[in-house]
Amino acid sequence: MIIRSAQIEAIQAALSRSRIVTLIGPRQCGKTTLARFFLSEESANYFDLEDPVSLARLAEPMTALGVLKGLVVIDEVQRRPDLFSVLRVLADRKKFEGRFLILGSASGDLLRQSSETLAGRMETLTLRGFSLGELGNPSPERHWLRGGFPLSYLAASEAGSTAWRKNFIQTLLERDLPQWGVRTPSAALWRFWSMLAHYHGQVWNAAEPARALGVSESTTRRYLDLLTDAFMVRQLQPWHANVRKRQVKAPKIYVRDSGLLHQLLGIRTDRDLMTHPKIGASWEGYVIEEVLAAVQPDEAYFWATHQGAEIDLVLRKNGRMFGVECKRTDAPRMTPSMRIALDDLQLESIAVAYPGTKRFSIAPSVEAVPLHDVWQNGI
Repeated sequence: MIIRSAQIEAIQAALSRSRIVTLIGPRQCGKTTLARFFLSEESANYFDLEDPVSLARLAEPMTALGVLKGLVVIDEVQRRPDLFSVLRVLADRKKFEGRFLILGSASGDLLRQSSETLAGRMETLTLRGFSLGELGNPSPERHWLRGGFPLSYLAASEAGSTAWRKNFIQTLLERDLPQWGVRTPSAALWRFWSMLAHYHGQVWNAAEPARALGVSESTTRRYLDLLTDAFMVRQLQPWHANVRKRQVKAPKIYVRDSGLLHQLLGIRTDRDLMTHPKIGASWEGYVIEEVLAAVQPDEAYFWATHQGAEIDLVLRKNGRMFGVECKRTDAPRMTPSMRIALDDLQLESIAVAYPGTKRFSIAPSVEAVPLHDVWQNGI
């Protein structure tokens, strides 16, 4: 049993500040398990909207929820977006003695609707799969290969992990997205997602996948937004500096979970990964997700120019700017791109995240940082 102490503390703090706390994230990332830490599923205050009994109990939501006291958990809230207006009314009642913890495998429409209806009344937290920090900073090989989804990482064998990820992708495309109102055929989305895995770590260009799929560029952008809303894909936006260089203006695309990326690329074992041409891009995306989870910056971007200078991450936190480079090498070295980024972006420092064990200086304001050390000592 892996206790997610930091997430538990974050939820407790949010509930002490707000009457409504929304915990969002992809399916099967551990939201329900965290909710059970606060309230048993057997409680009358627990509603699982995939359970017909809970749906029946909420046939008259104002009557059912208005009499409850203490913490109320509503799981899979995306199935009943009409509940947000009810929650707004209850949250505004001074005599109401409850607080709500809402769980959602959120789509963009759900987030927009909840934000509009519950503006100023709700605090939102985002959950992902296991991070290296939560696992106690083990060697990253297994975590990188299998990804952070609990049932994938904890599977008894590589075959079991692979089977779980295959089923997860199939269920998301064939059941979950249609439940959210997505009318796109699952086969088309599967082809697009598989194609997207081969663009992992590259600047987005809608024209190429559109030609390959025989659809319009606007259709591929819609597919991309669907997978982004489902927390399957990250669109890392470009940073625009006031410099005399032509800068890249399109986002970079990453499959957020390395295990799902490897499933889509046909990578099943460590040996498959070590010999795959996308190993560098896979490591880059994996490090980016770990750094963002560990640092929790206020803003995150990448930066690149058409002349070839680039840096994988530009982070802003507390008014300060840092750079992060992801290098899968035993001995990272200074590169021209790092020098240009330091000068043009006025970065305080650059951390080069690599799979080694020792932290050391590469050049002034540039340091090699083992990935596990990001969780312990920051960048």
